[in-house]
Amino acid sequence: MSVIDKSTSRDTALVEAFGASVAELYAQAAHLEVCAALHRALELRSFLAVAEEQVVRVRDRVHASMSCDRDLGDLSAEDLRWDAQWLEAALAGRDGYVAALDDLLRTMPAPDQRPVQPVQFAQPKITATAPPAPATVRAGAVRTHRP
Repeated sequence: MSVIDKSTSRDTALVEAFGASVAELYAQAAHLEVCAALHRALELRSFLAVAEEQVVRVRDRVHASMSCDRDLGDLSAEDLRWDAQWLEAALAGRDGYVAALDDLLRTMPAPDQRPVQPVQFAQPKITATAPPAPATVRAGAVRTHRP
């Protein structure tokens, strides 16, 4: 399944910020020249979708291992320690992506202030002319260097 099809905890914030569904935002980004903020937001959202999927996998694995219908002899403290480390890493990644996405959404310009087309900077024109070519040195002439 593509990250486009997965929901994330920040989808509502993206919809509110850009005024379109997540699927529409991905479609816009694929077919139109859109603002850099949308590209960055969708990239962060994609990373967040993967990170949240990792959190869910570890959580579900821990829940399954702690299920009340499981044999107590199957419990492994070592496995639970590994899962705790995996969960800590997955949550740290998720928290980082959420913070970066929230920061981007908070600092980007309002929808009515965003340029419709990409910003184009005026390129200065070069008006300098090349210096004249040096005079040709005659055969037998010696150049001297003056201090």
